[in-house]
Amino acid sequence: MTRQYFGTDGIRGAVGEGAITPDFMLKLGWACGRVFTRLAASDDRCTVIIGKDTRVSGYMFESALEAGLVAAGVDVKLLGPMPTPAVALMTRTQAADAGIVISASHNPFQDNGIKFFSASGSKLPDEVELAIEEELEKPLETVGSRDIGKVVRVVDAAGRYIEFCKSTVPEGFNLRGMRLAVDCAHGATYHIAPSVFSELGAEVISLGVQPDGFNINEGVGSTDTDALAALVKDTGADLGIAFDGDGDRVLFVDARGELVDGDELIYIIARHRLASGESDAGVVGTLMTNLGTEIALRKEGLRLVRAQVGDRYVKERMEAEGWHLGGESSGHIICSDITTTGDGIVAALQVLRAVRDAGESLATLRAGMTKYPQTMINVQASGKVDLSAYPGIDIAVADIEQQLGERGRVLLRPSGTEPVVRVMIEGEDAAEVQRLCEGLAAEVERILG
Repeated sequence: MTRQYFGTDGIRGAVGEGAITPDFMLKLGWACGRVFTRLAASDDRCTVIIGKDTRVSGYMFESALEAGLVAAGVDVKLLGPMPTPAVALMTRTQAADAGIVISASHNPFQDNGIKFFSASGSKLPDEVELAIEEELEKPLETVGSRDIGKVVRVVDAAGRYIEFCKSTVPEGFNLRGMRLAVDCAHGATYHIAPSVFSELGAEVISLGVQPDGFNINEGVGSTDTDALAALVKDTGADLGIAFDGDGDRVLFVDARGELVDGDELIYIIARHRLASGESDAGVVGTLMTNLGTEIALRKEGLRLVRAQVGDRYVKERMEAEGWHLGGESSGHIICSDITTTGDGIVAALQVLRAVRDAGESLATLRAGMTKYPQTMINVQASGKVDLSAYPGIDIAVADIEQQLGERGRVLLRPSGTEPVVRVMIEGEDAAEVQRLCEGLAAEVERILG
């Protein structure tokens, strides 16, 4: 069965269009309730956790999902604005049967979406998503009045998550003497992240902590680090930390104001784990992971294995390899020996551990890895694209691969969340990479029409 609604990370789109409407969310809540009830581990009433980011549309979709779930006989626990990884954690610690996050992550406020977690705090497997889509095709039937679900609000969710984050570093670890600039993107970490770092002893200078429903990710956060870089330099901070709107991604800025991306952060964490005797044989990246990461890890005696783009695929490959560290260039980093999903605050603390234990600056720690120039261009498409249906694209890619030889690589992939084809080329020479990528993107655009 082909998925009609679910993408690589739940359901996402523009508010008021397609599936991102109140009536669809009502039906989605009901369909989820039906499926989660069947999968519940006990005969007790099924319980679902709901959290959201700070988008104004979150109130509307929270109410609609809540109505659908209780109509299916499911009890609901509302967390309010909470980071995505906090919802995963609370799903486990509250013994819920599933968790739902209302968020479009790093997208602007005009978008929204729904992500799901299983009872174990992991992303839903394909077969469960397909089962939900099957239920969506059926007419909505409300359970009897005695079986309608109840709704409660978890009032201390933020405090519980703050304590969990602090528990992920060794006893006695502290950030005293460090000045940190922390950018919360006016998103779900705004009332969480500054407290975590300050309670560990850091002096925190906050940015992006005044959400108004419309300013999430706007000129702040991991998708736009210019303001954070300026803040770091203006205040003399040791480094800057930038989260995305729902808190599952993190990027850093060093004391010079230079961006440190997810590939470099994974390298820093991997080296620290190796030095601490906590390392596995390797790390899981994605098709987009910079070639420089692979080379730098190899020098340390560590392997890099690439998964498809998307945290669920990274997690699956980590489990297959038996490794505990993986992630994406975007800053979605999974430490599976600590928690079940990508967690920006947890990953940030792992980086800060590396900085403190090494007694060196972030700039020094990143210097062991040389990034290869990489250019990516998004080519607009009319919808989902099957690249195998266009042999002309294969010919164009093969020509560029022949030109690059072993000096680089080419990657084309349709986005799982947007109607675009991502064209990426990586190599030793930045000018050559830019020229080749522009040429290939133009050819892909011409072939797709």
